[in-house]
Amino acid sequence: MTTASTQTAPSVTTDPLALIDVDHVRFYVGNAKQAAYFYAHTFGFNISQVADLTTGSRDEADYLLTQGNIRLLLTSPLNDTHPAAEEIKLYGDGVKDVAFTVEDARAAYERAVANGAEPAQEPREIRDDRGTVTVASIKTYGRVIHTFVSRTGHYALENIKRGDAEFMPVFKKIDSPVNAYNTANPAGLMFVDHLVGNVEEGKMNYWVDWYENVLEFKMFKHFDDADISTEYSALMSKVMASGNNLIKMPINEPAEGKKKSQIQEYLEWHSMTPGVQHLALRTDDELASVAALRARGVDFLSLPDTYYEAVWDRVNKTLTDHGHEAVKEDHERIKDLGILVDADDEGYLLQLFTKPLQDRPTLFFEIISRRGSQSFGKGNFKALFEALELEQERRGNL
Repeated sequence: MTTASTQTAPSVTTDPLALIDVDHVRFYVGNAKQAAYFYAHTFGFNISQVADLTTGSRDEADYLLTQGNIRLLLTSPLNDTHPAAEEIKLYGDGVKDVAFTVEDARAAYERAVANGAEPAQEPREIRDDRGTVTVASIKTYGRVIHTFVSRTGHYALENIKRGDAEFMPVFKKIDSPVNAYNTANPAGLMFVDHLVGNVEEGKMNYWVDWYENVLEFKMFKHFDDADISTEYSALMSKVMASGNNLIKMPINEPAEGKKKSQIQEYLEWHSMTPGVQHLALRTDDELASVAALRARGVDFLSLPDTYYEAVWDRVNKTLTDHGHEAVKEDHERIKDLGILVDADDEGYLLQLFTKPLQDRPTLFFEIISRRGSQSFGKGNFKALFEALELEQERRGNL
């Protein structure tokens, strides 16, 4: 039997805000069953588990999608009183919750609230005779929350990663022919590299301070409008990282430009409410993953051929200057697949961005592979923004 409890959890000696993993990223979507098949077919996620009317979930349907160490949880309301119903009307499909695995969810929640966090959901235990999942949530920018998750017994994180356990007591494992296809034809996505949030103009530093004070993150990188701009638009961004650098969360705000920035476009199509703009998903083989995703029908941003006339001299000079080997991947294949390349003092990276994943120009994915570089493609910002502006112009939103 599954129960909810607010009993006091045992104390632990570890730092309560030491984040172990991205436990999952929850999307609110209009139809979880249909969305599950979209992400399974186009991005290679397995449809692993479900919680719905057949499992005793009366208020919402949840589909757990897995690939590597990525867990996406798609949630649809089953009645009009569920909070997701109003959010989907306001914002469309998008990210609601970036959840973190911690040693003790109650202790993490209490520390965050003591640090100034606004509660979203007080600690509760979901348990059966095999183990317990404890969850507690705080509010962050806009519609987004962070849920702390701690797991015991059968529901331990390692069992979840191996696929040996249900995600929570109300879930059941399922199989689908698409899973067999994905196993035979992997997309190669491994884990969440970073998640990017868009906030209103003038609010970036507020949320930087919030992550420093509430979650005890630190600033990892800073980009201003001189770094991220074109003739028409600009933005500013600061990258926040957990103490162990495991979890990175860039925060963007629009900057003044001749025309509308992609951040402003996002906000206007998101009811002027901050939210998660994109998830960056890591792969060890950018070329193989992008080729597989293109074959599955993923829509990526297009770059002009002129980008590749300059990129190799810039990237390889940076690598040579810092004692690194040149880009080892096939240059022509990179160009054919439309992949961006950048380098810094630590090495290089390969990245590519999808177009929006829904009809509103809001959420998208980034596919990224790192060869030493821990940055975010600063040298690509201008080319990327120009590609984004072309798409904005086609949508009539520039």
